[in-house]
Amino acid sequence: MRFDQQEAIGILERTPAALKALLGGLNGDWVISNEGPETFSPYDVVGHLIHGEKTDWVPRAKIILEFGTSKPFEPWDRFAQYEESGGKTLDQLLSEFTIVRNENVAWFRSIILSDYDLEKKGIHPVLGEVTLRHILATWVVHDLTHIAQITRVMAKQYKEEMGPWPAFFRILNF
Repeated sequence: MRFDQQEAIGILERTPAALKALLGGLNGDWVISNEGPETFSPYDVVGHLIHGEKTDWVPRAKIILEFGTSKPFEPWDRFAQYEESGGKTLDQLLSEFTIVRNENVAWFRSIILSDYDLEKKGIHPVLGEVTLRHILATWVVHDLTHIAQITRVMAKQYKEEMGPWPAFFRILNF
């Protein structure tokens, strides 16, 4: 499937509501458990998504559109949420994510991107040259990946309670 701006917006604008429906009002192991060292809990994922909204997707897209390859992206700290989310409840993070995502989607809606624009390049500190199309498509896949991660981590909370059934649930065996 080729990248389509309106279809991407359709996914991106749904993520905050999906996360709020899945996680809002939950606490304890449902939101703080993870899959081991250097993995994220659902709480961590929401903080990670907020950090990405503020420092990754739209800021990097704007760099590509304004500067192209003449201004490399700043390195991105995928663990910054640990400090930035400190002292906040999950419901506060979900509200913050909704606000920053809505701002970013409003910007994304406000621009008209041609195929020429989508092929403009920027310099990623690890990957090298990437296009605007790459950044925007990855933004969508990033959301979907973390939604899958959240549901996988949550599903694993009852794995030991399922008796013989875990063998039939691939989500539990990743």
